[in-house]
Amino acid sequence: MKFATFLASHAATMGAKDAVVCGDRRLSFAELDACTTRLAHALRAAGVQVGDRVAVHLPNGIDFVLAFIAAIKAGAIAVPINPPLSPAEVAHIVGDCSPRAIFFDARTEATLEQAWRHAPGALRIAADARGGADLCLPDLVRSGSRAPVEVPHDHDACMIGYTSGTTGRAKGVVLTQSNYLYVNGYLNGYHWGLGAADRHLCTTPLAHRTGMARLMNMILHGATMVVMPKFDAAQAAELVERERITVFGMVPTVGRMMLPEIEAAPQRFATLRVMLVTGEAFPYDVKRRLQDALPHAKLYSFYAMTEAGAIAGLNAGEQFTHPDSVGRPWPGIELKLVDTDGNEAPAGEVGEIWVRSGRPGVYSTMREYFGRPEATAETLRDGWVVTGDMGRLDAQGYLYLVDRKKDMVLSGGYNIYSKEVELAIASFPGVADVAVVGVPDAVYGEAVAAYVQLAGGTTPDAAAIVAHCRGLIASYKKPRHVFFVDELPRTSTGKVQKSRLREQFCQVSRHSGAAP
Repeated sequence: MKFATFLASHAATMGAKDAVVCGDRRLSFAELDACTTRLAHALRAAGVQVGDRVAVHLPNGIDFVLAFIAAIKAGAIAVPINPPLSPAEVAHIVGDCSPRAIFFDARTEATLEQAWRHAPGALRIAADARGGADLCLPDLVRSGSRAPVEVPHDHDACMIGYTSGTTGRAKGVVLTQSNYLYVNGYLNGYHWGLGAADRHLCTTPLAHRTGMARLMNMILHGATMVVMPKFDAAQAAELVERERITVFGMVPTVGRMMLPEIEAAPQRFATLRVMLVTGEAFPYDVKRRLQDALPHAKLYSFYAMTEAGAIAGLNAGEQFTHPDSVGRPWPGIELKLVDTDGNEAPAGEVGEIWVRSGRPGVYSTMREYFGRPEATAETLRDGWVVTGDMGRLDAQGYLYLVDRKKDMVLSGGYNIYSKEVELAIASFPGVADVAVVGVPDAVYGEAVAAYVQLAGGTTPDAAAIVAHCRGLIASYKKPRHVFFVDELPRTSTGKVQKSRLREQFCQVSRHSGAAP
């Protein structure tokens, strides 16, 4: 089954219905199907072949949706690039996936300056009229054929989603149309009752996992997706009321920011019937206040990751009976906990979470890491995804996250691996050593704190270090707190004791009455 068949069906049965809304622009299912088919033909005519990569470096909006779907209809593999990424990060992704074409616009063009050197033969496709572009998206849409695009039936890879790793270098997760059909089509519909009558609000970047889920709900269920160019709580409240939103997906930071709007005027959210929240690190008090303010809306939480898809979840009746759990494994998901010796951990004991759902690339599990067979073999073992998260199971089968084996900070819904921040700071002149940890943050859940050891004679300058990071990594990854230390605490084997750094931060916070 292909996405194209779903859109063709929606166009035939409810063609006039809104598919995508963003600002003043609206696209019906008939228009979306026709435009993406014509654009797919134009991409083929321009030289894009089945299996080629097409990078989509566009901000939230209808142009992103057109480019993404058209690339897949053409048989290419779409590579969404998150706009907040730095030029160096964008250049790495482009160099890694070697795209045949790159979509961009005036807002993302500057960050591609380094990237063009890594893809000298890539077609430059502007979403607007830009000098220096080879092609223009509106012209391509007008020029393409309306006939269905022929793609080999066994070609299923549709997207490469880049996720940072413990090495500091982003890896491309290859996902298939089957992956999305199973997770966002079947499982989302089965668990949350999503369908064609729903109207989803997308508050996060479409290139991010949560935004992509809303896009897939639109394609696979025939739901309407209302996209925010950039999240703003007051504007979100206005959109919920005006567009009669029924499904609101949110990460913890969005939930916190929405609470004042919801509690001040809950009647504006009368159409809301489902709230979807990420299961990991979503504070109990935020969920409690959301539910108290909107008792008519069902609240669901879930635990997921790019490589493994949806893993476990709590339904509406379990949010406050098992508030510390991320839920029980979803149907079709095998889950086990593995101890340090590689054996399955006994019931109640902590182990690393491994998950499996049939053959990789068919159900929830990714197909592979793009161009990285060794990394794939390390993460995929006999079909099991080695998640790097530590957890335990209770007697009823509820899963509890205990820690992350991977050195990661979860801030504002984004995964930030400490290693990539440490590498950025270590390249600053005068830095002898650095350790990065996640620390509590009232708005974003966690924030990045850097403990920096300077070389002799170097003057501490926290602002300069933060500015240096902005040029190497996405802004949301840069440290919010920078501390200078004479020496980093280490174990007898020389490993940095990050737990002591977190304790130091908490002690300073308690003494000052607020986070430093």
